[in-house]
Amino acid sequence: MELSSRSKQVRRDAIALSKANGGYHYGGSFSCAEILINLWDNILDEDDRFVLSKGHGCWVYYVLLREKGFNPTLEGHPHYEPHEGIYCTSGSMGHGLPAGLGMALARKILGRKGRVFVLMGDGECQEGTTWESLLVGGRLSLENLVAIVDNNGIQGSGFVNEILPIKEPLMNAAKAANWNVHEIDGHNEDLQRLNLTSNGKPTLILARTIKGKGVSFMENRPKWHSNWLGGSDEIMAMEELK
Repeated sequence: MELSSRSKQVRRDAIALSKANGGYHYGGSFSCAEILINLWDNILDEDDRFVLSKGHGCWVYYVLLREKGFNPTLEGHPHYEPHEGIYCTSGSMGHGLPAGLGMALARKILGRKGRVFVLMGDGECQEGTTWESLLVGGRLSLENLVAIVDNNGIQGSGFVNEILPIKEPLMNAAKAANWNVHEIDGHNEDLQRLNLTSNGKPTLILARTIKGKGVSFMENRPKWHSNWLGGSDEIMAMEELK
């Protein structure tokens, strides 16, 4: 799929921002770029909350926050700065979904408007907190909770399917635990087409993506989970994203 000019621009901005602030983790930042752009450009409103559970994929997130007038601290993982649009410290994998679940439950108890969106990595879905949150979210009928899994197939130490396969077990468990479950192309499908607040259930969206999407030498390469970008690689990446 050819990336849109918007997607390319956000990736270029993410490289420039990260390079100026000691950042890396381009593979996971680029795999979820379209998901984040979709949320920020088309879906999130002032009553909603967003949690980036896969905190290492933060550079596109920071670009979009800055476009909205926020000024988050530019670190390798987001930390709690609600006045800058960041509602959860993340980086330790598996924490974002239970935190988002708590936010959604509080809103339901208080009768407050708005949904809570949590973006997770597929590797972190191996964590026990994910499975506990699936059970609790379904049991409490948290229809205001939307979990999106960036299913790029690669985690920090290799390919997910070679370490601990997660896709089918996760989707089956979510269905059994009373969640709405969708599978989409994470680079090419509009989240708006989904009914995200239907029938009293939380929603799990498994988004098929490519690690490092948009830069040919990064795509589907485990080493670009955390590689530094410099020299001729940086020149080539910026050229490909024109």
